[in-house]
Amino acid sequence: MSEFSMQHAEIDLADSLARCAKGERAALQAIFAAEGGRLIAVAQRVVRRRELAEEVVQDAFVQIWTKAHQYAPERGSARGWIYAIVRNRAINLTRDMWREETTEPEVLAALSDAEQEDPAQVAWSELDIRSRLRTCLEGLDEIKRRSILMAYVSGYSHGEIAGRLKVPLGTTKAWIRRGLNTLRDCMA
Repeated sequence: MSEFSMQHAEIDLADSLARCAKGERAALQAIFAAEGGRLIAVAQRVVRRRELAEEVVQDAFVQIWTKAHQYAPERGSARGWIYAIVRNRAINLTRDMWREETTEPEVLAALSDAEQEDPAQVAWSELDIRSRLRTCLEGLDEIKRRSILMAYVSGYSHGEIAGRLKVPLGTTKAWIRRGLNTLRDCMA
């Protein structure tokens, strides 16, 4: 093993994070040199594509740089902190990709047909749907309505909602599932 690779393989990650917090770019470069390859591999296991994994790691290193001052050695190892950031960024990217709605050809055809309709009629139809949705939402229990709005309007994960409402994750999931079932029945 060359002296250069030994030097980078044995860096003190906690010290490097402390130096990042002080604005030393060389410390961030040292972390990347020592851990970058393994971090990309971790991200790739989650996102399944190399180019996305590289993007995840790049975003994670921006976060590591800007949040290095938040690392607390008493709460865990520096390596664990760094890997958690990469893993969380990869999971968030995967979750965001699942949220993207794909448009089927039939839907595109229906939209094209709708363009041929009277725009005023389409606008009234959209207002009717929004009005019914608002009425159905108002019919939900406060906690179910709030959970659904946090998930689908604000974009919070179920875990984030559970944390904000200070309830177990399973409870949050049940509220959202039951609320959506009630909304579906109301809108039908």
